[in-house]
Amino acid sequence: MNSRYSFIGGKKGPWQVIEVRGIVGHSLEPVERVNVVNDVIKELPLNSSWVLQSFTSNIRYSMRDEVNILRAVQPLLNRSEAVSAVLIPIKKTLQWWEMAQDERRAIFEEESHHTTVGLEYLPGVARRLLHCRDLGEPFDFLTWFEFAPEYTRAFDELLLRMRASKEWEYVEREVEVRLERDDGF
Repeated sequence: MNSRYSFIGGKKGPWQVIEVRGIVGHSLEPVERVNVVNDVIKELPLNSSWVLQSFTSNIRYSMRDEVNILRAVQPLLNRSEAVSAVLIPIKKTLQWWEMAQDERRAIFEEESHHTTVGLEYLPGVARRLLHCRDLGEPFDFLTWFEFAPEYTRAFDELLLRMRASKEWEYVEREVEVRLERDDGF
């Protein structure tokens, strides 16, 4: 299975862009559509403005019991009813990366309760965390969320809670890309 994913912002793709908003730092260039490809895209496709490269990896800040709980309730992506999506690229500060793994874990879970809070919104809001830092990309992580429209309010609440946490003090760049699936593209 290919663990690489490319998010292509441009004029093609099944995800129609509703809004591109810079939350912290500078935003991405606004585009009409996003295409998610389970592969590496080496050249910027025609009529595209940006490509964000990423890969799936092991779960890094979670303990075994947390991983087991997450896997038990995390729904698959691409559910037919999940026509709303949000792509959130995030870059953490140098201070974050200079900490040891256990120090980051303490902020991530013991202080910010990242996994615990996220579990409250499953299975309605499905998500996939992708890594980019090791690829030399402009972001460290890409988080992809999918949900049915009736979960939009819950998703917005989840974002508010995460952004109010101690962990978000270490975010130096964050962009929010709101999307709706349009299979007739």
